[in-house]
Amino acid sequence: MKTTTIWKGGREYDSFQNNAKISLHSGVGFGPKALLLTGLAGCSGIDVVEILEKMRVPFASLEIDAEVEQTEDHPKVFKTIHLIYKLQADEGNREKIRKAIDLSLEKYCGVAAMLKKNSDIQYDLIITE
Repeated sequence: MKTTTIWKGGREYDSFQNNAKISLHSGVGFGPKALLLTGLAGCSGIDVVEILEKMRVPFASLEIDAEVEQTEDHPKVFKTIHLIYKLQADEGNREKIRKAIDLSLEKYCGVAAMLKKNSDIQYDLIITE
């Protein structure tokens, strides 16, 4: 994997991977830490969807909120990460959904594996029908 990040002036950057581009701005929009948090949610989300599909657990939607508590001193790093998985699914599949999330965070998501070396990752599950 390779990315290229180009300073645009001030606090703005464009980052490229293959033919895709994202813009970063430390004061407005996504900054580097927000992208890291987004990477965790995306990585786990991809896993959860694939696992639920393999388990044949139907769901209509998935949303993941991610919040962090940071250390007080510089460099300010993620101390705790709290993920909230919101799925529209049958409540009877709660345990299967929890298993999919646990597998993602404990076994498959490389971003979670890296962040767990420094941060406590916790989650809640909200199911709506």
